[in-house]
Amino acid sequence: MRLNQYIAHNSKFSRREADKLIESGRVKLNHTRATLQSVLGQHDKVFIDGKRLYPNQKYTAIIYHKPKGELVSKSDDRGRKVIYDSLDSKFRGFSYVGRLDYASEGLLILSDNKQVVHSLSMAPLARTYNLKLSAPLTPKLLDCVRTMLEEGKNFEITNTKGAHTLNTIHSLTLAPFLDFEILRDSALPRVRVVLEEGKNRELRRFFAQFGYEILDLKRVSFGFCNLNRLPCGKWRYFTKDEYKKLRAFLENTQ
Repeated sequence: MRLNQYIAHNSKFSRREADKLIESGRVKLNHTRATLQSVLGQHDKVFIDGKRLYPNQKYTAIIYHKPKGELVSKSDDRGRKVIYDSLDSKFRGFSYVGRLDYASEGLLILSDNKQVVHSLSMAPLARTYNLKLSAPLTPKLLDCVRTMLEEGKNFEITNTKGAHTLNTIHSLTLAPFLDFEILRDSALPRVRVVLEEGKNRELRRFFAQFGYEILDLKRVSFGFCNLNRLPCGKWRYFTKDEYKKLRAFLENTQ
């Protein structure tokens, strides 16, 4: 593990702040001044201003039902509401696992442990979304979904339809769906999609390739965590069972 990553995971400092500490000579590795290129071994000791930095073994995790109209961000230069405006002030220092865009709602995990956040964010855990689409389902869309499911083929997005207006990335590879279910087949159909990654607005971009707008997008599960009946705009602590599964997950990813 890189030194700045270790410091960020086990202290209040970000990686950028950790780099500044290292450059200023305030960080030592086994009593020797560290450098930006320093890499930690299994038994190495890290000191900041002479005080040893120990691995953070304690953590708290919560689930927040993010409503539409909130940014998953610490702040916004345009004055829009962010999730921390709704959450209790004691969670101001918590970091979020992944994101949901401004127009989406649903399950968002936050934790005060950066290693927990990093591990959950990077893991290929199933994410389940309920969607409301702007037009009836077409054979072309269903054939594409069937191919992704049965043959495990990626879907190549080649333009910015459905992307944020400031997004200039035209090419995006969408991994195959893990599952797809039609919840209501109507003029404004509802479907459920399960993915194991969470690229920026990838579902909006996927359906836009077939002429659809996603009218509602709600994440209802993330890995071993489920939204269940948590009201929109409310939060809860992890249950005992979720903490148990989280500990098992972290042990398997170390």
